[in-house]
Amino acid sequence: MAVTDIPTGNTYDKYHSRNPVARKLMERFHQNLDQCLAQCDPTRLLDVGTGEGELVPTYVEAFGKIPMVAVDLPDHELASNWADRDSENIFADAEKLPFPDSTFDLVTCIEVLEHVPRPEVVMAEMARVASGRVLLSVPNEPIWRISNMARGAYLKDLGNTPGHIQHWSRKSFIAQVSEHFEVLEDRSPFPWTMLLCEVR
Repeated sequence: MAVTDIPTGNTYDKYHSRNPVARKLMERFHQNLDQCLAQCDPTRLLDVGTGEGELVPTYVEAFGKIPMVAVDLPDHELASNWADRDSENIFADAEKLPFPDSTFDLVTCIEVLEHVPRPEVVMAEMARVASGRVLLSVPNEPIWRISNMARGAYLKDLGNTPGHIQHWSRKSFIAQVSEHFEVLEDRSPFPWTMLLCEVR
């Protein structure tokens, strides 16, 4: 599949929104993320689907400057944001991660799996390269779409964010993730599902 065929999502910057409601939601999201990270003690971290690398500073704050690799599909405009990140950034396909088995004792994949055509393959790859914990988050459906419609967004698509091709409720996401990992903790910071897992 060509890079141009991969849905890349909308251009709404939730991490830097000035909307007070969005800021409050992101604050709760980060609180839950921080609480999950506090239960991890990695020596080597992989961030799958890093995007602009917005969460790399959060990982550095949690763990210090441990060896950290961040991957995403080839996109040089996207990669222009990586210069000031404290991570090794590389282009890679999440379905074929270029790392040996059990390389990382923490793998993160935050707000990515809803965009990928074969999430089960990506999860299997993360399970292969992980030796410890895995932290995942996705939109909680149908709450996500209902929330979009409530704010008048994406009405012609019934609230579906552009680029979201996978849709999980909290229960269905836990069920799919459980095929690859042991779920240690599940959280629901509105309107997301966040799972802290461990490789079996």
